[in-house]
Amino acid sequence: MNKLDLKDVIEYVEQNISYFHKSRIESLKELKLKEVLKKKNPYLFKAKYVLTASEIVKSIVDAFLSSKEETVFGNWMEGLAIFINQSVYGGRKSGINGIDLEFDNENIRFIVTIKSGPSWGNKSQQEKMLHDFAQAKRTLATSGSKLIVHAVNGCCYGKDSKPHKFPKNGTDYFKYCGQNFWEFISGDSELYKEIIEPVGYKAKESNDDFQIAYAHMLNKFTAEFLQEFCLKDGSIDWAKIIAFNSKRNK
Repeated sequence: MNKLDLKDVIEYVEQNISYFHKSRIESLKELKLKEVLKKKNPYLFKAKYVLTASEIVKSIVDAFLSSKEETVFGNWMEGLAIFINQSVYGGRKSGINGIDLEFDNENIRFIVTIKSGPSWGNKSQQEKMLHDFAQAKRTLATSGSKLIVHAVNGCCYGKDSKPHKFPKNGTDYFKYCGQNFWEFISGDSELYKEIIEPVGYKAKESNDDFQIAYAHMLNKFTAEFLQEFCLKDGSIDWAKIIAFNSKRNK
């Protein structure tokens, strides 16, 4: 085990956080109004008495971006966690399906799947994680070694007061969240607080660029929505929206 040098973490963050900000802007460029509109519930907009094109456009764009940002930032945090663990325990990105990180500590092989927060996934996704843990343990067991293997679901934020889990249909595992997770991969109980400032590196400058691109996209989509889904008097053509969203193909 090596002692974590926070300067190395800060340098890693400053060199790599631009990936997240660039991805936010790229996701705007990929966005297509009609593609997103197909996935939204038009009845909900009507029930909420939405009257303007700009309200609908902003709502669907913001929902898309929120989901996209969670995914992109989650992947980025996974990379940060692997970098930190590699620096301390010599961990590595796992080659086993469904496992993000592998490392050894005190004669135990830890296999880790990393998620953003504790409330992730539906029942089938949770079951897949258990299946991946069981499969990974079998894979390591057939390698001929006598490894003690512990499975871990690591969550970058949040809390869980009962980390050792015993699911009825699946292998037992540990769920470490927030402070417990960052300490688990680094040996540093204060790391969860120490990384918050580096993560904000050049956040304002990057967000300014994003806000410009975001404003352009809202304007573009609002104009498109007015053209495609509004009547001549400016009111929303709900019949056309419903038909576009839900009418079966002939």
